[in-house]
Amino acid sequence: AIARAIATEPDVVLADEPTGALDSRNAENVLQIFDDLQTPERSICIVTHDLHVAHFARRKISMLDGRIVSDASVERS
Repeated sequence: AIARAIATEPDVVLADEPTGALDSRNAENVLQIFDDLQTPERSICIVTHDLHVAHFARRKISMLDGRIVSDASVERS
């Protein structure tokens, strides 16, 4: 699925719960792939309910009842 998503070299890749059906090892691999794919020219947008997955974000936009309640850049170490 990731290969199909990037085959046309899009500026934005949308991923809806990309690790939802994966074991923890493969989920980490997928998150690392997305991290490697992110460049100044390509954004990766991941929708998730998993706080561990959200931890990988460089920017987090949180929603509640269909409304944005926070939008913040995240400094990663």
